Amino acid sequence: MRALYIVRHGIALPHDTPDVADDDRPLTPEGEARTREVAHGLKTLKVRVDAIATSPLPRARRTAEIVAEVLGLMDVLEDADILRAGNEAEVIAEWLATRGEASLMVVGHNPGVSDLVGLLLGNAGSIGELRRVGVAALVDEGSGWRLDWLARPRLLRGLS
Repeated sequence: MRALYIVRHGIALPHDTPDVADDDRPLTPEGEARTREVAHGLKTLKVRVDAIATSPLPRARRTAEIVAEVLGLMDVLEDADILRAGNEAEVIAEWLATRGEASLMVVGHNPGVSDLVGLLLGNAGSIGELRRVGVAALVDEGSGWRLDWLARPRLLRGLS
């Protein structure tokens, strides 16, 4: 793999929403709209990937669907249980090492995805937290990963 895009899911219903289990929380209407704007920003940047792997939980899955739809990549969208909420960055990194795509996008949850960026860059915990629908673009230079860019959702939405 040479390029990796790490995406945190969009704005979802709050954790304490009555009658909605945490694993079942969907994106809010605002979350869907902002995710679509971010996806259009990614399209403006000409982001292309060989595969989009997503947590199967509704908030991440819907985020990935919107991005895939806008980028015209619905045919490369796949669920990956390893990206579920609660999985640690080290476990996700081991899974990434088994992937053969030249370019991959993963959509998941914090703290896992933010920790993954730090882990791959050799700066565990030092990058802070990816915002909802924030994107980190990394490049594998053979000797390790390098941060190509890190974008807050507002920046990407402004490109759309």
